[in-house]
Amino acid sequence: MGNGKIKAGIIGGAGYTGGEMLRLLINHPHVELVFVHSNSQAGKPVTNTHTDLLGDTELTFSDSYAQEVDVLFLCVGHGAAKTFLSENEFPAQTRIIDLSQDFRWKGLATNAAPVTLADKTFVYGLPELQREKIKQAQHIANPGCFATAIQLALLPLAAKGYLTEEVHVSGITGSTGAGQSLSPTSHYSWRSSNISSYKVLNHQHLNEVGRSLHELQQGEQVPTVHFVPYRGPFTRGILCTSYLKSNLTLEEATALYSTYYSSHPFVWLSPANPDLKQVVNTNKCLLYLEKQGEMLVVTSMIDNLLKGASGQAVQNMNLLFGLEETAGLKLKPSGF
Repeated sequence: MGNGKIKAGIIGGAGYTGGEMLRLLINHPHVELVFVHSNSQAGKPVTNTHTDLLGDTELTFSDSYAQEVDVLFLCVGHGAAKTFLSENEFPAQTRIIDLSQDFRWKGLATNAAPVTLADKTFVYGLPELQREKIKQAQHIANPGCFATAIQLALLPLAAKGYLTEEVHVSGITGSTGAGQSLSPTSHYSWRSSNISSYKVLNHQHLNEVGRSLHELQQGEQVPTVHFVPYRGPFTRGILCTSYLKSNLTLEEATALYSTYYSSHPFVWLSPANPDLKQVVNTNKCLLYLEKQGEMLVVTSMIDNLLKGASGQAVQNMNLLFGLEETAGLKLKPSGF
């Protein structure tokens, strides 16, 4: 690391996650951002696309990249990360953090082979699940946004083998979850004052959720997680409500969650039913527990672009390089 700072590069810097990655890295006290790659915006100032960074950086997008970086962030579309790494070589010591789904867990069995590409083995990068493995890794598969929110709601139960009943989850996400390219369901005129479900009971992030729960329950039978996602009429943030039958009292559940997350700096139990704006623009996850009859209800909320994407990637970078886990991530919510 030259000049004592981590040299970082971004591949695919023109999209929403790339923009958030830029914002975090140029303000990170231990990082020097060396290049930002974009085929579509090459040669143009970064601030032409990410206007919120005006005055913060003079970087321009490049259609080439410097190989001599300590860490490389892949902010490209699903499928493109695997293609990029297959066609380009980087020094063995370069850490790679992929934000796509290309290298995330695919199977549910705990003995399933790790996700690899040539000589690269990817560790699933959810710090609240396997922080120590992340610290020793060379390549990280950053979790999905919905997967992060659902897992953080359920991990403490799985760790004690308390997931014995089917879990039902409903979750809503902002329009930035669909990416920057327009589609019929991401136009303002369609999203505004509107809501719809999609990928009902068949969302791709359920693979990650199931595998994590299997990991924690150590081979015990894990019940089905039924998930209904919704498109919301707002720009960013995810709110999930997970509920299942449980013998735990509210006091017992609160103690369980408090203990599990006591050493994790970004997950907090809220004493009152929280609002989504409390996490937007932060790397936090807020959890709220309720007991209604025999049902335990867990509300979880994150910013889909930060704890659900770029913020979590920086959190993983901090762990990889032995930095304070919260470095560069002490962010203020957007407010009310």
